[in-house]
Amino acid sequence: MRTLVGLLTSNQALLQLEAARCLHELSHSEQSAVAEACLPATSYLLTYLSGHSSDFIELCLYTLGNLIVESEAVRRQLLPQGIVPALAACVQSPHVTVLEALGYALSQLLQAKEAPEKIIPSVLGSTLPQHMLQLLQPGPKLNFGVAVEFAWCLHYITCSQVNNALLITHGALSTLGLLLLDLAGAVQRTEDAGLELLACPVLRCLSNLLTEAAVGAVGEQMQLRDERVVAALFILLQFFLQKQPSLLPEGLWLLNNLTANSPSFCTSLLSLDLIEPLLQLLPVSNVVSLLVLTVLCNVAEKGPAYCQHLWPGPLLCSLLGTLAFSDTEVVGQSLELLQLLFLYRPEAAQAFLQQSGLQALERHEKEAQLQDRVHALQQTALHS
Repeated sequence: MRTLVGLLTSNQALLQLEAARCLHELSHSEQSAVAEACLPATSYLLTYLSGHSSDFIELCLYTLGNLIVESEAVRRQLLPQGIVPALAACVQSPHVTVLEALGYALSQLLQAKEAPEKIIPSVLGSTLPQHMLQLLQPGPKLNFGVAVEFAWCLHYITCSQVNNALLITHGALSTLGLLLLDLAGAVQRTEDAGLELLACPVLRCLSNLLTEAAVGAVGEQMQLRDERVVAALFILLQFFLQKQPSLLPEGLWLLNNLTANSPSFCTSLLSLDLIEPLLQLLPVSNVVSLLVLTVLCNVAEKGPAYCQHLWPGPLLCSLLGTLAFSDTEVVGQSLELLQLLFLYRPEAAQAFLQQSGLQALERHEKEAQLQDRVHALQQTALHS
């Protein structure tokens, strides 16, 4: 290590580059002891981020990223030495390879267990958030690899909930909303399955931010018509269904957050006739079923005018199917939806009886956590 550090700090560029490559190979080790053995070199790697060779800077960034994620000792050393300001300076590089490496190093740093207390506040206090959002702006200058890395960075920041309001004031909802529309357009133009690498963190970021945003301001903050957002989301859901079903919950979680407190997004769901496509996702998995039913509950609880669009229609038949599921959470959410429907559309209870609904409820009479709901629904159906 002493020899490598000596070569890294020599005045011969080729030797410096080769020494950095050796350190990069060492940084791939999953053993924290190896990362800690590299500690004497980390300060120099940090210093060289302000150099002139883009290849050398890129190599230093990837090496630091690997070492950061493996060793708390490395992070303890680099934080007071100014790794966050050093990374913030790199974000203005004109080189795409440097920006992608920067996104990788930053994402590794943001995943540290101490990040919410010791790292994310510094990142939010720097120029990095504004620059990250600029790099996620859709358009001809958007680089896919760079966007993926920085979208994951934003995801780790929003998950921490340290100061999501700050990101919203920087226009994060608007930028990510436009990127969502861009991704929906892209999946319609190409068969490239790699687009989900960007779609996943974008959906997660939006979902996290929407839990922070004031309900009435969501549409205004996103600066988009509700119909466009909902339509784009359903294009992505269909794409996931065909290419990557494991990502369906990500899209449905966002749809849940959009519809939870917003009548306008619920209206968009109904005006675009998307209830049936939503019901078609019920058989995919228990997790997907639960999220679909939660979204439908969001719509139903908005009142009679919304329930008129839910019934008549295929909803009751689908709910008879979900009542046969073995998953008690799915059954419980089905019962919740039925209660809302019967409350605002009493005629639906008669249709439920005619479709053998009571027999479907009887299957769950002995399940302790469902008994009260089952009995209440039975009484409601019989007295309607």
